[in-house]
Amino acid sequence: MTTDKNDVDLIVIGAGAAGLSMASGAVQMGLRVVLVEGREMGGDCLNYGCVPSKALIAAAGQAQAMRVADKFGIKAVSPQVDFNAVMEHVADVIAQIAPHDSVDRFEGLGVQVILGHARFTGADTIQVNGESLRARRIVLATGSRPFVPDIPGLDQVDYLTNETIFDLRAQPDHLIILGGGPIGTELAQAFARLGSQVTLIERGTILKREDPEAVDLVRQALIADGVHLRENVDVEQAGKGAGPWVEAGGERIEGSHLLVATGRAATVDGLGLDKAGVDHDAKGIKVDASLRTSNRKVYAIGDVVADAPSFTHVAGYHAGVVIRQVVLGLPAKADHSLIPRVTYAAPELAQIGMTEAEARQAHDDIQVIRQEMSANDRARADRSTTGWMKLILHKGKPVGVTIVAPHGGEMLAPWAQAMAAKTRLSKLSGMVLPYPTVSELAKSAVGTYFSGKLFGNPWVERAARLIQRIIP
Repeated sequence: MTTDKNDVDLIVIGAGAAGLSMASGAVQMGLRVVLVEGREMGGDCLNYGCVPSKALIAAAGQAQAMRVADKFGIKAVSPQVDFNAVMEHVADVIAQIAPHDSVDRFEGLGVQVILGHARFTGADTIQVNGESLRARRIVLATGSRPFVPDIPGLDQVDYLTNETIFDLRAQPDHLIILGGGPIGTELAQAFARLGSQVTLIERGTILKREDPEAVDLVRQALIADGVHLRENVDVEQAGKGAGPWVEAGGERIEGSHLLVATGRAATVDGLGLDKAGVDHDAKGIKVDASLRTSNRKVYAIGDVVADAPSFTHVAGYHAGVVIRQVVLGLPAKADHSLIPRVTYAAPELAQIGMTEAEARQAHDDIQVIRQEMSANDRARADRSTTGWMKLILHKGKPVGVTIVAPHGGEMLAPWAQAMAAKTRLSKLSGMVLPYPTVSELAKSAVGTYFSGKLFGNPWVERAARLIQRIIP
């Protein structure tokens, strides 16, 4: 390593979505940047999370399409799944994206990339691969890892996590999944559609953060796809016989594979945070609204931040907030109130802002406008009429949108833009959208809001009659 320790403006620790965004933005704006990664470039999202899971979901969707083709007048068939080929498809998608996150690309941008584990030795110094490095600013972007609960006997089982399940090349006969959050729900449906027997166990209800009505549609879809759901039961014990087994709710469930998908834990171990004076706890690194830690020279972004939403798009957003401060010297604060989120089941469950329940708790007077997919002409043409959208208003302003529908995440995009820009509903009502598209559901919801104010209103009727007498 030849970097002069007095010649570095910024050290970024972690080359996942947050760290890569931070390093690329800073170096292209003139900073001297060192990027340190102890595992794989691209982090969790590329290698174990967003990318492989969506590739697997896409393959599972193709298999399901073959089963239900008869609704289009095409003979339905039972798909013959080559599971090894499916997982090679997943690996190929990762390989296509990997060059964008590679050492070569970032070194080409001017970033010095160091592969090794970093730890603090002082307030502004780190050690990696036995050498020391100092910088004016350090950004922690070490992400998160799978959280494994303390279940008696689980440590004796060769369980899978999201970091290992995509290495499988033989299809599980019976996959037991612990955890009904987005990861567990998505993979349960995908593996069931690919032909595995799947049992999903959740100590509460699946997707418990989301709108219960929307969750119920996802629940019905999982059951229809063959997932055996066990909700509101605790796992008392785990063990290994011919395969892994768990005892849950008084029942012993035996499978061929066990996936632990019970949440995420911030990656803070081994960083020497105490030597840098960086406050942290089990939830992650504590930051202020500007994402600065208790050490004014150190920032934290992405999944490692305590109580921040754990999404790739939040990681990129955090990087932008810190770049404005570190590179341009501008004040900037992170606002997590309008972070969109999507569970990529079929149907997808997309949310921005408050759910209906959250809005009713926060405000005395809210209005909920619901639009059914069954009323949308494109959805009818696609035979995809299951689902709906809720527009949640407070004093005529949108405070939340819930969508449960095929491609619900795509349908959320205009609402993310409109709510972030505080666009008036009257502006949205003036949109001209192509027909037929499912995006028309958004304009339909806005139209419903205004039609309630205009149609049948005696004052509007009187004004209209008066105008007719005035206009020649």
